[in-house]
Amino acid sequence: MSGSQTRRKPDSLSLAQARRIALAAQGFGEARPAGAVTQRHLSRALERTSLLQIDSVNVVSRAHYLPLFSRLGAYPRALLDEAAWGRPRRLFEYWAHEASLLPLRLQPLLRWRMERARQGLGVWGNVKPFAHERRSEAEAILERIRKEGPLAASDLDGLKKKSGGWWGWSEDKRAVEWLFWSGFITTATRRNSFERVYDLTERVLPQAVVQAPTPSPADAHRALLRIAARSLGVATAGDLRDYFRQSPGDAKPAIETLVEDGALVPVKVEGWSQAAYLDPQARMPRRIDARALLVPFDPLIWDRSRTERLFCVRVRLEIYTPAHKREHGYYVLPFLLGDRIVGRMDLKSDRAAGVLRVQSAHAEPDAPADVAEHLAAELRLMAGWLGLEAVAVEPRGDLAGRLARTLAD
Repeated sequence: MSGSQTRRKPDSLSLAQARRIALAAQGFGEARPAGAVTQRHLSRALERTSLLQIDSVNVVSRAHYLPLFSRLGAYPRALLDEAAWGRPRRLFEYWAHEASLLPLRLQPLLRWRMERARQGLGVWGNVKPFAHERRSEAEAILERIRKEGPLAASDLDGLKKKSGGWWGWSEDKRAVEWLFWSGFITTATRRNSFERVYDLTERVLPQAVVQAPTPSPADAHRALLRIAARSLGVATAGDLRDYFRQSPGDAKPAIETLVEDGALVPVKVEGWSQAAYLDPQARMPRRIDARALLVPFDPLIWDRSRTERLFCVRVRLEIYTPAHKREHGYYVLPFLLGDRIVGRMDLKSDRAAGVLRVQSAHAEPDAPADVAEHLAAELRLMAGWLGLEAVAVEPRGDLAGRLARTLAD
């Protein structure tokens, strides 16, 4: 997907250069596989993104599947299931950038977060009591899992559900979430309802991972920021620490050390008010020829302020916005063409009818004249990947008419 590249380390970047560096870092700088997609392709994509955010919304497909489709095309989703919950285990679940799937090698780098959770630090208020006054209740559940084997929260019956509780979580669910956050247990598998089934961490993860040395918190923070820099290409300090949800206090000295060591290169990016840092190994393509629909939880665009800085497009998640106040729709996927976001689609998988529904289609002001043709091709590819037979466009949005005509040809 990219043209020739250079290896110089500039002290300033144009916005277009920064955008292409960021796209290449996220895996959009090369063509999708021409043949069958394998675990090798999936692992390579994950080396670029470093993680996949998990979200329960299943309007199109669950969020962790879609970033790989954006980069690999119509890959078998079973490949990700096998890597995440099969054998041999290649990924694990934990709190990174929200709930995430991550390569196993990152597990030791997040143990500082697990240790803090054991002290009741950095966790939600509704699970914090299990680190202190209600710890014995959580330990009783842990012992039950140790003796009985993998269990879901719904399998537990010792602590009753609170009426009107946050997210409707039972007390058992809150206890196991604290155990999960603290690293005592992890996800062994997921049921068809996508409910987590928990087991002891040492029984799920490979022993090489379990027995790997635990780095100091300072070393872990530097390593995570270095990984974030590789996945972002060029980023502000806020971008870097947000990738793995590190605090300013943890990130600031780590970034300073990485700059001193030459692992981050300070740069000025055109139009950015904040200082930026370049991964010294980042590719600098002269051209990006990507074509992708981007789930709102894709690491390329999950940070709304960074998305606006890179693409000059304001993207907002409108799921929680009242319907009459939504600008673009309920579950909107921006459309990346080349190195620009040129449109956005409100999509829904109508599984009963076998149709991928485009509930609205909007073009950006500077979208190319042939945007409908490119978008139609991507929608057909997505529909086939999802096992849907057709694409249907509803007459909402300034791109809807052109898109419907193109799909009908």
